[in-house]
Amino acid sequence: MNKPQQPDCLVAAHDVGHEPVGVVHAVRPSALGGLEALVGEKAARFALQAGFVARYGQVQGLPDADGNITTAVLGVPEAADGADPFVFGILPDSLPSGLWRISAPTDVSASDMALGFCLGAYRMPAFGRDGAPKPPRARLVVDAAGLAAGPVAQCINLARSLINTPPNLMGPDDLARAAQVALEPLGADVSVIRGARLEQDFPTVFHVGMGSERAPCVVVARWSGSTAPEDAPLVSLVGKGVCFDTGGYDLKPPSSMLRMKKDMGGAAIMLALARLVVLRDLPVRLELRLGCVENSVSGRAMRPSDVVRTRAGLTVEVGNTDAEGRLVLCDLLHAACEHDPALLIDAATLTGAARVALGPDMPALFSNSDEAALALEGEGRACGDPLWRLPLWPGYRKWLRSPVADLNNISSKPMAGAITAALFLENFVKTDVRWVHIDTYGWNDSDRPGRPEGGESLGLRAAYAGILKIFNLDEMNATLKKQL
Repeated sequence: MNKPQQPDCLVAAHDVGHEPVGVVHAVRPSALGGLEALVGEKAARFALQAGFVARYGQVQGLPDADGNITTAVLGVPEAADGADPFVFGILPDSLPSGLWRISAPTDVSASDMALGFCLGAYRMPAFGRDGAPKPPRARLVVDAAGLAAGPVAQCINLARSLINTPPNLMGPDDLARAAQVALEPLGADVSVIRGARLEQDFPTVFHVGMGSERAPCVVVARWSGSTAPEDAPLVSLVGKGVCFDTGGYDLKPPSSMLRMKKDMGGAAIMLALARLVVLRDLPVRLELRLGCVENSVSGRAMRPSDVVRTRAGLTVEVGNTDAEGRLVLCDLLHAACEHDPALLIDAATLTGAARVALGPDMPALFSNSDEAALALEGEGRACGDPLWRLPLWPGYRKWLRSPVADLNNISSKPMAGAITAALFLENFVKTDVRWVHIDTYGWNDSDRPGRPEGGESLGLRAAYAGILKIFNLDEMNATLKKQL
């Protein structure tokens, strides 16, 4: 199996040689009084006079006698605020060129520091004539625990880059190729379903994508861990890959269309999660299904009031062509359930209602399993990738009734949109399959430490940690969870 190299921003401690290494001291506001013990009297006085108060993400360089910056201080959250790797993402662009290490309180993990640094060093794909963006000049010296965070960062940044790619360069075929490139060199079997077979096997995916000149397709990937027995638990991942969403005939307003290249964020996140599972060689069997489509307006596009028969045999009336994501997912979920997975996770940038309820940083989680929901919610909180559970409230199911079909793809009520979307999907999940649905935003609206404006993989680390928890991978929990 070909494993990726470490991110360029990380340097193994044993590879440093005689090159000088600066130090960044992570300081909490409550520990500001101990600054002198960390950096010395003169440097502490300089920092305080320069206005350093250990504010979140505040960086202050401390010059030595020759005026060179070889020491710095960074404001980090209090311990009670929980894990926050992102604060270390301010460092790559705030430190002078060269090698650096971080000195932090003992309860801050080396992997959090390395992960945050790598996430802050991320650069959006560049398509200008100047070529690739220049990486930060500062690099972080890490030990083995820090190096272990490298693949996690690379998977997160893979999802980010896929989401950030302009839509003319990220159509259904491009997304399918990205899945092949990400997984096939690691030993996964990846197939792409198109044309007549797609129309037969995934009719709702085909129906959503038939209006675009860029034909829809479905990616199906399978892999087994090197130590996974034949009866190892099957983890099935499903992602919504709408590469651009005009809304169809129910056309979005221009302002809402500006970010619709991110509507394949669910697929990007599930692909990145699949790659992380493979890189970690978890003792599970893995399946991944991505619905890669474009929701366009044309003479062939689906219309409001169309009725389409799903893979499950249920018919769906298209009440709104801009509620296409659930049509993409429903056939994929049904196909996944045919193999009786021990855990089924889907992710999608599905509803604006979830953002109204929870904002951009907190994906909504729905599940038919309390155990699975608690695992992802709890582990996500512990690693700083929070999710919030909303109910699959059965009283709203009747809102999805249609007079001409088994279901409508939209609710008859202008309320609880995230819940009714999840209830629609539930119709295509077997009752004995443990299922988690993540309604994510997939985007950072503005630059913050470790979270640059653009595509984001919200829910990825929580889902990975949840998989470890659900399947009681005790030998791995002690080390792998710390690498998130």
